[in-house]
Amino acid sequence: MKRSFLLLCTVLLVLGCALPCAAYRLACMTLVVQGTAPSAAEAASVTSEESSRGAPSPADTADTVCFTDQSTGQTVTLPLREYLIGAVAAEMPVSWPDEALKAQAVAAHSYALYRRDHSTGENCAWFTADPARRQGCLTDAVLHSYWGTAYAANYARLSALVDAVQTQVLYYEDAPAGTSYFAMSNGRTEASEEVWGTALPYLVPVDSSTDTAAENYEYTLNLSAAQLQQLLAERLGIAADLSQQAQWFGTPVLTPSGYVENLPVCGQTVQGTTLRKALGLRSACFTVVCQSGTFSFTTRGYGHGVGMSQWGAKALAEQGADYRAILAHYYPGTELRG
Repeated sequence: MKRSFLLLCTVLLVLGCALPCAAYRLACMTLVVQGTAPSAAEAASVTSEESSRGAPSPADTADTVCFTDQSTGQTVTLPLREYLIGAVAAEMPVSWPDEALKAQAVAAHSYALYRRDHSTGENCAWFTADPARRQGCLTDAVLHSYWGTAYAANYARLSALVDAVQTQVLYYEDAPAGTSYFAMSNGRTEASEEVWGTALPYLVPVDSSTDTAAENYEYTLNLSAAQLQQLLAERLGIAADLSQQAQWFGTPVLTPSGYVENLPVCGQTVQGTTLRKALGLRSACFTVVCQSGTFSFTTRGYGHGVGMSQWGAKALAEQGADYRAILAHYYPGTELRG
């Protein structure tokens, strides 16, 4: 009898320790979702195994959003409303049209839930952001510093717009869509598989020709031969012969949307997205000219090109489109719920 009693006590002690841990992990799973600046590259990194997971219901929108602060490495958890206000403020000027800002709020919300459902992080964070550098999401303290005396008016404007759409999420079939976004296209958005290697049926090329009239649509980066040689060596492991500068770059292969798919660089084939990252180019839609020892890279658009063009959303709003029409244009096949 005594032995049975001791055994029972031992079992209860083990369960008493395990249950809080299990509850903590369950809470993390409930809150956790990239990518990136929200890491948009992570938005398309979904395997068939991930796609087959149980889909959340339309009402499963979460009360908080959890991300890693890239500057500090700390995990930040914000109420959903506060996150959406900070995300819209980070992504678009507060002076832009109401419907563009509302489209951005829905896209940020949907993207966050997509990241929650596909996150593999162990720290309960759904993606990374950098409030201090005004990337991905701005916390209230950063908003005070950023807006200064205009804080009260700007916060009131954005909070009213967020309140109007806070419950709304874009779904593809029965799961939140990975609604990536970026500044401006080259005139047409890019397919997700061209950038991240995975095709998502709602991240396909669509017209965004109004982007060609956006501020700084075209930009030229000039690098000396020595600067470029160093970057190629350090970031791509490519040895460039200074005596053969005219032969460093060959004719590029373009994607259907006109971005560089790949091109010869010193005899090696390099992906356009890889060269963009290595050289810090604004876009993978670029041309390169070598003249008098200087390489000029002229880009069109700004960002990865997949999903919603923010300048395109602004233009559509100015033409009279509401946020629903903007989202339907840039994410075809999705359904707005909430």
